[in-house]
Amino acid sequence: MEELSEIRNRIATPDEILKKITPGMNIFIGTGVAEPRTLVKHLMKSGAENLRDLELSQLVSLGDAIAVNELHHRKYRLKTFFSGWESDEAITEGLADLIPSRYYEIPRVIESRRIPIDAAFVQITPPDDAGYCSLGLSIDVARQAMEQASLVVGEINRLIPRTYGDTLAHISDFDLFTEAADPPIYFDRWPVDEIYDQIGANVAGVIEDGSCIAFSIGPLFEALSRHLVHKRHLGIHTPFFFDNLMELVKSGAVTNRYKDIYRGKSLTAYAIGTPALYKWLDKNPLVEFQGIDKVFNPMKIALNPRFVAVLPARKVDLSGRIALHTGKGNVGTGPGEVLDFFYGALFSRGGRTIFALPSRNREGKSNILTSVKNFPNQFGMWDAVHMLATEYGVISLKGRTVRERAQALIDIAHPDDRAELVGLAKERHILYPDQIFLPETGHLYPAEIAVGETFRNGLAVRFRAIRPSDEEEMRRLFYRFSEQAVYYRYFTQYRTMPHCRIQEYVNADYRRVLSVVGLIGEPGQGRIIAEGRFVRAQDSTYAEIACTVDDAYQRMGIGTFLYKLLIRLAKERGISGFTGEVLMQNRGIMKVLEKGDVPVRAELKHGIYHLTIPFGDADAGA
Repeated sequence: MEELSEIRNRIATPDEILKKITPGMNIFIGTGVAEPRTLVKHLMKSGAENLRDLELSQLVSLGDAIAVNELHHRKYRLKTFFSGWESDEAITEGLADLIPSRYYEIPRVIESRRIPIDAAFVQITPPDDAGYCSLGLSIDVARQAMEQASLVVGEINRLIPRTYGDTLAHISDFDLFTEAADPPIYFDRWPVDEIYDQIGANVAGVIEDGSCIAFSIGPLFEALSRHLVHKRHLGIHTPFFFDNLMELVKSGAVTNRYKDIYRGKSLTAYAIGTPALYKWLDKNPLVEFQGIDKVFNPMKIALNPRFVAVLPARKVDLSGRIALHTGKGNVGTGPGEVLDFFYGALFSRGGRTIFALPSRNREGKSNILTSVKNFPNQFGMWDAVHMLATEYGVISLKGRTVRERAQALIDIAHPDDRAELVGLAKERHILYPDQIFLPETGHLYPAEIAVGETFRNGLAVRFRAIRPSDEEEMRRLFYRFSEQAVYYRYFTQYRTMPHCRIQEYVNADYRRVLSVVGLIGEPGQGRIIAEGRFVRAQDSTYAEIACTVDDAYQRMGIGTFLYKLLIRLAKERGISGFTGEVLMQNRGIMKVLEKGDVPVRAELKHGIYHLTIPFGDADAGA
């Protein structure tokens, strides 16, 4: 071992190192996959008398060497800042002590010596020719622990990557070294089913080019990364770096060009994954490892414009309150850790938070409830949550009343659960007592209708099928119409559009009605500026059509686009043509119909054009 020639006198076996430990010591253990497994396994197995009444401090315990059953022996006690993974069980059973703290503040807690560190066991790479080792796969507070400890031991592992950033430690920083007999901890890729794949697609759909993203572990993020590969100039500022992020960087979607801190670099504090990831990270200048005081600091996160915090949720209630995951599989999603990235997104210019979850759990029960008050690990900032996603869509909660939130959340619940949720919401006076719901149409919602188009002056409009939760937006659209527009649309001078009338309009029976709305603004909600629909006539292959566009957005091509879209959708549904009635004075809509690339037959009676628009009759005259 030529590269170790300078430290031969300080290389010792694990048993020789453990002889230097005395009862009552607090030993810092490297975090997560940077756990010095060989040293810790010897510590766990040893029956030596000096290894009694020890405290083991570790930020994130993945339950490898320090297993819950070992803590039953009362020889050691685990102190952790993290309540997820295996440590959740240990904390619940009273076998481990949780130190509640915001993650980015933990380095200062260690530096202040409020938690005394007597010894530090960390995993390192072999030293280079200049005598520098790399801390490899985890930075967190290893450096602060090493500076405080009177005994610093480096476990040299040849299978971990030499990473860049604040990762270098000179051999003079260590008292003793030992060689690893165990490989680092590896994690297989998380399997992704159809539900999570759709959730990932929905979340990716509201992430814009140039956004900066934080990732965590689990199927949500495996799926999300697959649907982000076609984005441009993404940035990465994340607590954990996984194989899926490696693939996202390799796809070219990540350039980190628009970040304000560590521009050009993907920033992280931990790497967790397969041997392929660790090999790729070795001497890779594209990934920057820094301590958690930088990675988790919301003030630094917020410096990145359009920062998006994607966060997995366990349950959500109809008001938007969220319960987070607990136990195994929960890495970095405790309330404290979530808050750091939540605040970062909240104060980022153009930032947003997206909580995501399947509509149902593994037992087939709804994850959208009337209340989450009986669930642990609740996220307290429910009133500031931006967006929420399931496999049935993404909604925005910003600026919505509790009633509007409930309507939107029911729209993305499992179709078989929506009727019950509506009933419960009525009982709790969340929804109006006369709220309409058509349960048989839940599975018929045409989610495949999702298209965007850019019009004059760069106006971007998204088109999708109408939802019951569009009630308030459709009311607002009505009240923006001029008196003339109302008369053209309804052939009467409606003065009001109350709940009882508009809810009948937005609760479309998709077996015979198809309504498409055009929205501008924030994805997941936005502002409705156009609506078009056709209603299939009974015992006929024709459908009656109606279109309307906000007065402020007319003569921009929106009506023509919407009309052509309705023609295509009608043809796909076996409809032979449209019928309709248009007031003679309404030249605007007649010009739209003339641009539809299908013949229009118009018969004028009593000041009203009675229209027939056959799709297949190419010889018909206008």
